[in-house]
Amino acid sequence: MNVAQGIRDRVAIVGMGCTRFGELWDKGPEDLLVEAVTEALADAGIGPEKVDAYWLGTLSSGNSGLTLSVPLKTRYKPVTRVENFCATGSEAFRNAAYAVAAGVYDVVVAVGVEKLKDSGYSGLVANLDAADRTGPNLTAPAAFALLAPAYFAKYGLDPRHGKEVLARIAWKNHKNGALNPRAQYQKEVPMDVILKAPMVAEPLGVYDCSGVADGAAAAVIVRAEDARRFRPDPVYVKAMAVAAGPGHGGLHQDYDFTTIRENVHAAQEAYRQAGITDPRRQLDLAEVHDCFTPTELILYEDLGFSERGKGWQDALSGVFDLGGELPVNPDGGLKSFGHPVGASGLRMMYEVYLQLQGRAGERQIPGARLGLTHNLGGLPWQSVAFVSILGREPGAP
Repeated sequence: MNVAQGIRDRVAIVGMGCTRFGELWDKGPEDLLVEAVTEALADAGIGPEKVDAYWLGTLSSGNSGLTLSVPLKTRYKPVTRVENFCATGSEAFRNAAYAVAAGVYDVVVAVGVEKLKDSGYSGLVANLDAADRTGPNLTAPAAFALLAPAYFAKYGLDPRHGKEVLARIAWKNHKNGALNPRAQYQKEVPMDVILKAPMVAEPLGVYDCSGVADGAAAAVIVRAEDARRFRPDPVYVKAMAVAAGPGHGGLHQDYDFTTIRENVHAAQEAYRQAGITDPRRQLDLAEVHDCFTPTELILYEDLGFSERGKGWQDALSGVFDLGGELPVNPDGGLKSFGHPVGASGLRMMYEVYLQLQGRAGERQIPGARLGLTHNLGGLPWQSVAFVSILGREPGAP
């Protein structure tokens, strides 16, 4: 059987931009798009006339390429609008990168944007069952809360101890976010405050849930062989993989809510493309989709950072802390940086990009050379997952 070669070292990022995430009442999606793209172009050292095409990712803040072309005045350049739930920003990047790799364009921009605070969206019930409407009608916190008791029961954690594990993950991400001037929440939160927070969906409290935010992020993408014409320190795309699930978890009794199968498939394919055999040892950092603390917990295992049933121990021992063996969400993650749906995937890449260039300030990971981003959209039993690997240098890990 033929196996796709993947995209390793075919394209590179030469510029990125990211707005501050938060309750940006004074800015609309147009303002956010202009801010992120302007910063990305300046970072790449080029003007808008050099861009051949744009890919725009947004869930609900625009319905066509006009969402971008009008505020940016792109002068009839092609703009493609894409959407893939919370993996929307990553999807914009993926399609833009493929166009460059195929030789269709020389310079492209991928941008993700979301203006959630004006929409009234704040964890409301959304039925994602597009077929016969017989699926459970749950809020996002309620759906992902199901992961926690299932994990605790399978691996023998007392619920109180399990709650401390989740709180430790939230504590870590808020500690990292306190070092990030663009994060929605820039303050450390003590463990006891996290543990005593009001309940949202048992056992998830307020601090177990990511923030609803506004924001945008953008990337300038070129062919790898052209990258050093733009800057001396481009970041190379080693792998990109998307797995859209068949809804297996909602159809079969063997699904136990301690994994999200799409994560596993996307990670395995990305590792194959990048030549990674031991992610915990070979990666220097990871940005993962911590929409809720139990999501990050099972991601440690789905992505191969921890053995099955050992992720909670690694979380408590500091393996994934900023100074740990494999820092996870050094920018604060969705939990602290915020989660404007269409922008989050590119925001993750922005952090890896800065880390690989040594520009992450107080949260800089010494010698970082290889990073992972992970996005997840949908529900634990029915989702779309995305994994990318980005590297500081061309060649094998």
